[in-house]
Parts: sequence; C-alpha cells; structure tokens
Amino acid sequence: MAGYQLPFNQSETLISQVHTVPTSSHRIAGDLAPQIAGGLAGIFHRADILADLGAIEQRLLECTHSRVAVISAAGAHTVRSGGKRLRAALAILAARLGQYQLERVIHPAAAAELIHAASLVHDDLVDRANRRRGQITVHARWDNDVALMVGDYFFALAAAEMARGPDPRIITFYAEAVQTICEGELSPVTVAEPFDRALRQYLYKTGAKTAALFEASCKAGMVAGGGNDEQIAALGRYGYDLGMAFQIIDDVLDFIGDERTLGKPAGNDLRQGTITLPLIYATAASSSQRLRDVLNYSPPPDALVADVIQEVIEVGGVAAAQAEAARYIEQAIAHLNIFPPGPARQALIEIAHFVLERSV
Repeated sequence: MAGYQLPFNQSETLISQVHTVPTSSHRIAGDLAPQIAGGLAGIFHRADILADLGAIEQRLLECTHSRVAVISAAGAHTVRSGGKRLRAALAILAARLGQYQLERVIHPAAAAELIHAASLVHDDLVDRANRRRGQITVHARWDNDVALMVGDYFFALAAAEMARGPDPRIITFYAEAVQTICEGELSPVTVAEPFDRALRQYLYKTGAKTAALFEASCKAGMVAGGGNDEQIAALGRYGYDLGMAFQIIDDVLDFIGDERTLGKPAGNDLRQGTITLPLIYATAASSSQRLRDVLNYSPPPDALVADVIQEVIEVGGVAAAQAEAARYIEQAIAHLNIFPPGPARQALIEIAHFVLERSV
C-alpha cells in the first residue's frame, strides 16, 4: 500500500470536508440525533446527555483527521455512517452516577466508539460485507488495504484516547476488551455439537465479541466518575449483561427484522454461515436436516434461507432466544440496585428495556 494516494484535487476536497466540523457540541448533537434510533434518542434527551454526546462526536471527527487524505476520508466516512453511540452513552451515564465532569469522560467515551468502529471495519473486511447500516463499507468504497489500515489507525487512536483519560485502569479495561474481542472473533460455534456445547460456544463468542466492550465502557465511565470498586464492578456486570442481550436481539432481528430498517437483508447471518442463538435453539427443538444443511452452502439459495427462517420461527428458536435476552436484561437491571434513584440510573434502566424491545 506504499504511496497510496487519491488524486490531488480529490484529496484536497476530502481533507477540507473533514476540517469543516462545527465547533459547537450542541450543533453536532442536533446533527447526531437523527441517526440515533428513536427510542434511544428519547432516553438520551430525557437524561440530558445529547450535548455531551455531541462533544464526543466532535472529538471523533477531530481525532480521525490525518495528514494522509485517504485516512481522513475513510475516517470521516466511518464516523458519519451512522451508529447509536450507545457505548459512549453508557460511559457518560456511568460517570453521571458519580461525580460527573465531561472533561474526565470524553476521552474514555471516544475510545469506546473508536474501538467499536475499528472492529466493524475489520469485521466487514473479513466477512466481505459491502454494506453496513445501509451504507457502503470502507473496503468496498476503497479497498482491502485501506480497510485494514483504517481499522488499525482507529485502534491506535483509541489507545491515545485511553491514555488521555483520568485513570490508568481505563487503559486496562479497554485493552482487555480488545484482546477478548479478537479471541471471540476466532472462536468457533457449530450446531454439529451437542446442544449444551453449542450454547456454551455461542455465549462465549457473544460475550467476547460484543459484551466485553459494553462492560469496559461502563467500567471506564464509572472510574471517570470517581466510583469505588463495588460500583465499578456493578456497572461492569450491568454492561456485560446488557451487551449479551444486545447481541442476542441483534441475532433475533436477522430472522424477523425489516431490511429497510436494518440496512441489510433478513437471513444475512445464514447466508454468511454464522451460527446464532435462534438457530441453535431451533436445531435442538427440531430434527429437520434442513436447519443443518443451510450452513453447507456458500452462499445458500434464497429459497432455502427463507424456508429456514420460517422454520426457526415456527419451532420456537426465536422465542427461546428472546427469552434468553430477557433474562440477561433482568440481571442487568438488578446490578443497578446499589445506586440511588436518579436520572442516570433511570436512563440505564430505560436503555436495558430499549435493547430488549428494539427493532433496529
């Protein structure tokens, strides 16, 4: 990739676009609100954190600028391509359970979003996914080399943001999360195994790939808010269980979600050979060979995918996965009992309910 450059006039335009960032976090919050799912936007508004999320969004736009035009362009594309900013919001709300100061949490919150963005850029490259959230992915718009380097660049930016945080424990939390994400990415899940083993494999992979960063975001925020060890641990457990439910519902939506809402077709996981909880429960409840055969195709025919989706729903795979997600949400909310009632605690409870009921 040495010497990779955009044409001069295009590079100049792209860099100027990155530099035209509004300086008001309130203005950016106004721009950010439409991309946040309706239920979350209402929660964030009631908790009065939209302006703080705007400040974090501004920080993301600033720190992803590079003297290399293609990095600036791909970085801006990634930051502006949508996203709930849920991990940043969790860090803010965790900090608000303590002695809140935005300047203490802005860098840890930005680090969470940068790690998440980096992992998605790399995931899309590995999965050869051309679209995410309805937007073209980095490797599809540029090429594989750019996607690899931009993901690495975002991880480096996240490390710098961690180091700017108020406590070195924040670095440890996020570093361990990134390590766990990598381990989870390479951990197998197979329905050929007995049900209990397949379930353990899935839960481990989900905990590693998704829940670990939710946990780290909450713990980092609580540290930034001056929380004690008991409070940090409780927020970590809340984040982990919330992340587990979030991914399970994400997997459920692959069977029952709307393509226009999700930005990807239903059955996308099946087409990619990804084994998720609804399919694991369905194969345990049914002797149908079709549920197992769908994973032998690369990719499977659309008609087979449609039949398998219907069968997974009919034999109770989706309902069982939803029940498992509800169990995690119940646990997550229980972890908040050590905190007194207040706007931040209420927002965290509402986020948990949103995760369970979301359609996007």
